[in-house]
Amino acid sequence: MSKNAATANRPALPTIPVGTGTCPKCQHAERARWLERRQADLLPVEYFHVVFTLPEQLAAIALQNKEVVYGLLFRTAAETMLTIAGDPKHLGAEIGFFAILHTWGQNLLHHPHLHCVVPGGGLSPGYERWIACRPGFFLPVKVLSRLFRRLFLRSLRKAFEAGLLQFFGDLEALRQRPAFTRYLRPLEEREWVVYAKPPFGGAQQALRYLGRYTHRVAISNERLLALTGQEVRFEWKDYRHPHKQKSRVMTVSTDEFIRRFLLHTLQPGFQRIRHFGFLANCHRKEKLALCRQFLAVPALLPAPPVCRERLQPSSTAESLAVCRQCGIGVMRRVQILPAPGGRCWHRSYYIRPL
Repeated sequence: MSKNAATANRPALPTIPVGTGTCPKCQHAERARWLERRQADLLPVEYFHVVFTLPEQLAAIALQNKEVVYGLLFRTAAETMLTIAGDPKHLGAEIGFFAILHTWGQNLLHHPHLHCVVPGGGLSPGYERWIACRPGFFLPVKVLSRLFRRLFLRSLRKAFEAGLLQFFGDLEALRQRPAFTRYLRPLEEREWVVYAKPPFGGAQQALRYLGRYTHRVAISNERLLALTGQEVRFEWKDYRHPHKQKSRVMTVSTDEFIRRFLLHTLQPGFQRIRHFGFLANCHRKEKLALCRQFLAVPALLPAPPVCRERLQPSSTAESLAVCRQCGIGVMRRVQILPAPGGRCWHRSYYIRPL
């Protein structure tokens, strides 16, 4: 049976609230809507990609204290960027950027890190002009790394003193202050990984690149190779060894695969994408208008193809029930689950016909 015939013979779709008919794997519709909104924030300057990574020892603490430690990661990385960029010895400007939390590596193990995408420049202290960074260079990574280390460890100690951290299993001994202090001491001397990637080709390329980092899950369908009753095989790359970055294959038990996948679940309501500096929600509109004025550009740039090329014109509930990526999978609401506080959650299943 052809794909068109199979589609024509489907039963009528139930009414689904707008916004819930998104494939839980590709998240294409939600990603496209988010990119549409971000289009208005683009500036015609170089864009840089800065990554803040937590050391392995702190990743273990983060796994048992996700909301607290991930929150500290956002706050201290943002303070680091804003402080160094505002220093006249470096840029001397108020920058704006957004940060996206990822908690996985290619092997699906816990690897919390923050992707920051930032325009190459900012507003002068008196909001009198635009200050551009040097072409091809944003901020010194060693300076960023050391300030980030100091700010994060200080904030983590404050969280410990306030009783906000919990420890279980192999980390249970850290409940005692002397053990916690000894655990952190080696991290005060070692270099932390802050990586600044080369600049993007421009604002539109930055926007297309963001689509890879926003509404993603820990692994895409394309990397899944085989599933048996006991094992899962998937592709991965070992980025710790640049000479071995060609695709490799990993085989794990189904239980281990599910365990790794569930490491990356977050608490309901946790904001995985946050905005800072002149892109912060409270004053984004006014400060972006200033940036465009100083850069002598119109208020909006043309919409990039990435935001519209796969979106169908219809926005009805029925059209949103069909996965935008594969065009076959259908989301059907099967149950409404009550939640504390009187809020209801819709349980939906992803159905991909053969």
